[in-house]
Amino acid sequence: MSSEATAEERPDDPIAYFLEDMTYHGKSDRTRAAYERVLRRFEAFLADPERNPQSVTRDVGAASYRDCMAWIHQLRRSEVADSTIATYASYLHRFYAYLTQVGTFDSNPMTLVMEEMDERIDTDPSRREIPLSAMRGFLRDIAHPLDHAVVCTLLKTGMRVGELCNLDLRDVALSDGTPLRAVSTGEVTPRTRLDGRGPSLYVSDEPTAGEVVNGEERAASNKRKRSTVVPVDDELEAALRRWLAVRPETRSSAEPLFLSTSGSWGKRLTPDMVHHVVERHASAAGWHRPGGGAEENVTPHYFRHFFTTHLRDRTGDRGIVKYLRGDVGGDIIDTYTHNWGDRVRETYERNIYSLY
Repeated sequence: MSSEATAEERPDDPIAYFLEDMTYHGKSDRTRAAYERVLRRFEAFLADPERNPQSVTRDVGAASYRDCMAWIHQLRRSEVADSTIATYASYLHRFYAYLTQVGTFDSNPMTLVMEEMDERIDTDPSRREIPLSAMRGFLRDIAHPLDHAVVCTLLKTGMRVGELCNLDLRDVALSDGTPLRAVSTGEVTPRTRLDGRGPSLYVSDEPTAGEVVNGEERAASNKRKRSTVVPVDDELEAALRRWLAVRPETRSSAEPLFLSTSGSWGKRLTPDMVHHVVERHASAAGWHRPGGGAEENVTPHYFRHFFTTHLRDRTGDRGIVKYLRGDVGGDIIDTYTHNWGDRVRETYERNIYSLY
């Protein structure tokens, strides 16, 4: 909770405080009761050290992103319907968003959770409309090589933030075909799946949070139905080369592509770190405010929406866009895999927008 909040804004029971404010805002008893059931259920989850990820009793004011994700995961394991989970998540998100906005809490741990749950390919008309010219100016103003490469990668590929964090050096092939060099281990040979594909990124369907992949336990999951080879154009390659020229030595034998250059120096970026990077730059551009929702705030997931909308409109080919996003599997994705050089790369290079 915020240290600057008044005694009234730091209630002993934040849930009751929120429900009382709902009454003041004219919400019905039925709506309040629905919120209370969900919020008390989450509160009970946090209070049970055998169920929450920290294995200690926690209150709602101290809940983290991982606590919220663990609760959603538990709901899925309990075979709660997807529509019900989405409703529960939206209630929890509104609870935290409101209490963050009024100063009771410092931040909303559900923001990143909602981004990761929002995987619809349909254009959401309620989202902020940002013209391509403004997005170019936004990227141009990001001077830090890491921040610039991260945002450029999200914009040029439409990948999920967890997928970006899970990229290793072996998942990158550049135009000259030479192996990338790591500070401590020397040359890192790209995956064989990248052979002959030109400059590309390999986005695997393998990483799952808590499991060891390429010698490192992962903090985020990839949600691809099948592994995907995503083209890298000249602009993205330039951004990646600029970052690789200053990429520090890592603490991980997996040689992550993107590493922290701040307090967690040399460690793999996490979704939360990427979220803070984007939030900082979006706030400077006037595209993000505390307590704002998906309709106004630019977040890492916004770039996936931006990529999907623009590339789908330019290509008129939903199949290729779904392939690049990792939303299709089986025979459908095999069609694009077998015609990768003739169709996917050609279509991508012909239609991907310029950011410089």
